[in-house]
Amino acid sequence: MQVILKEDVVNLGYKDDIVTVKDGYGRNFLIPQGKAVIASESAKKVLAENLRQRAHKLAKIKEDAQALAAKLEGVSLTIGAKTSSTGTIFGSVTNIQVADALAKQGFEVERKIIYIKESVKEVGNYKAILKLHKEVSVEIPFEVVSE
Repeated sequence: MQVILKEDVVNLGYKDDIVTVKDGYGRNFLIPQGKAVIASESAKKVLAENLRQRAHKLAKIKEDAQALAAKLEGVSLTIGAKTSSTGTIFGSVTNIQVADALAKQGFEVERKIIYIKESVKEVGNYKAILKLHKEVSVEIPFEVVSE
C-alpha cells in the first residue's frame, strides 16, 4: 500500500514523501492517527502541485537548516550525570539532556530531531546526530562526566 506522509515519521520518511507500507500499518495506524493519506492518483497530483508552489519556501527552510548546521559544527557539549563509583550512570543520558545542554549554549533545538545511536549508560565520549532537515544533519560530540 502506498501512502503520502502528512508529517515526519521516524524510520519511515519525511512529510510529503510517498512510501510503501504494509496494509495493516497504513490502515490501522498511519491513516487513523492523521499521519498519512492513501496515495491515489488524485492525491499524487495534488501533492505535486503543492510541492511546486512551495518550492521556494522549502529552499528557504533548507538554507536556514544549513546555516544552523554551520553554527553547530564546532560545538561540543559536557553533560553531568550522577554515577556510581565504577563510572556507571544511574539511568541514562537521552536526547532531552542533549537538548538542554544545547539550550544552555544558546541553541534552541527540538529534542525530536536529536538521535543518539548507542545507549549512554557510562561516563565517556559519545556522538549525537541532529537531523535539521531531510538533507541536512550535523554530528555533535558530547562528553558525559560524573557530577
